[in-house]
Amino acid sequence: MEFAKQLQDATGKGYLSYSSIKHALNDIRLWEMYMAGQLRKESQALSFGSVYDTLLFEPNEYQNRFHTFDDKEICAEIGGKNPRATKRYKEWKEELYVDAKALGKDVVSEEDYIMAIDMISRLDDCGLLDSHLTGEVQVEFNTWIEDIPVRGFLDCKVPGIIIDSKSTRSIGGFKRDVFSFGYDIQAYIYTSVYPGNEFAWVAQEKAYPYLPALIHASDETLRSGEFKFWKAVDAIKEHFQLDRPATTFYKEFYV
Repeated sequence: MEFAKQLQDATGKGYLSYSSIKHALNDIRLWEMYMAGQLRKESQALSFGSVYDTLLFEPNEYQNRFHTFDDKEICAEIGGKNPRATKRYKEWKEELYVDAKALGKDVVSEEDYIMAIDMISRLDDCGLLDSHLTGEVQVEFNTWIEDIPVRGFLDCKVPGIIIDSKSTRSIGGFKRDVFSFGYDIQAYIYTSVYPGNEFAWVAQEKAYPYLPALIHASDETLRSGEFKFWKAVDAIKEHFQLDRPATTFYKEFYV
């Protein structure tokens, strides 16, 4: 199809993902940079999310992907009010990261590991682990929505429901997050690829007592995601019509 060919020619990729759609909706130059691999980043939130999801859905893979470190001994040796701010601590931690990367692993603190385990225990205690997080996990799809090639992974699929796991600062604020972070786009994509299924988030606060919630995507939310999806696709199609190199990676306009 024409769009798929244009996408492949312009980016070297044969599909759009939820993340790429979200960037295109925000700014087409950010989308261009994302597709070229220029927006890769690491953050504490992203790293914790990866640890949490691995322990939740693929616990047997944890040791293969992560190295858990305990810095109590080095902090005690350094002493002082804030040993983690010292040059010695930073050099110790950098060496730890280098060694882990050489083994193809990411580094995670013991505190984050314990918090993820405690959060999952809370999901087990309240029943959500068995009822909505035990099923087909990390289900990959590579298909089409009309003439748009899409690819992604479902966190979990139980009978009749697609589940996406989210850790959050506040369950009360999660409704805003759905729209501000574009989670509604994800809900639309996944339910389009798997029609006849409901979409829901299992969200959980990252502070004790790790309050969990089951949040169902309403028809209104799915319509919002649909509108954003096609708006982003239109922006990409318009971008393809511009006579401008695909490696510019900056905005240009008149005021």
